[in-house]
Amino acid sequence: MGSACIKFCMQCCCCCWVENDEDDEKQPLLPPDPLEYFDREVQKRRDQETNLWSEPGDPSHSEREDDRVLYTLLQARGKTKMGSTGYRRLSVDIEAMRDTRREVRDKWKTILENLGFVAEADSLLTVSATASCDRMRNAPLARTLLKTLHTETSIFNSKDPPPERYLFIMDRLLYLDAAEDFVAKARRFYPPRDDEEEEDFTGLGINLPLLLARVEGFNGAGKGGDDDEDDDIESGREDGNLSDRS
Repeated sequence: MGSACIKFCMQCCCCCWVENDEDDEKQPLLPPDPLEYFDREVQKRRDQETNLWSEPGDPSHSEREDDRVLYTLLQARGKTKMGSTGYRRLSVDIEAMRDTRREVRDKWKTILENLGFVAEADSLLTVSATASCDRMRNAPLARTLLKTLHTETSIFNSKDPPPERYLFIMDRLLYLDAAEDFVAKARRFYPPRDDEEEEDFTGLGINLPLLLARVEGFNGAGKGGDDDEDDDIESGREDGNLSDRS
């Protein structure tokens, strides 16, 4: 009787154990479509790179005025009904600011490719939010060369100090012994502009203080009429001379 009971228990336990094993095996380590998962992660990083992060060490994404304006625009659009006129207006402003940043990045990429970094250009221009000045090899010289680019070339689209992200890129070029050549190419490809050309330098004419004030007013208006909202945004757009590049 005792042996029969033991045998029965062993059979039951084994069956249960086997069934649990089978259940565990049915649990996938990755989602049904791993490519979809990785695509989402890559897109998330691209969105981070595209949206803000002029200052890689700024977790609030509002240290620089242009980051603060872009962040406010994104927040305002997130609270606006998708497909509405107000949503489209905000999207135009956001795209205009992103176009300005892409234009600067494209200039850097053009010079890097001209220097022979065709395959490495994108990776050299990628700066994540985890970048730290402590890991830089020659921050003082990199900052000096970046200031030279800002004052002696038209590679940047603003009279404001260059985004901190380009300090890390210049430090990488110093490590590759290509920084001096990069500055020389920048002087050649993008010489400084005169005062008359400076007014239309970006081709966008973005007035950051006006844009920020308008968006703050938009947030304060709450759920006002859509027509009033559109009139306010359109009026600010005409004053700021923003272009639709969508």
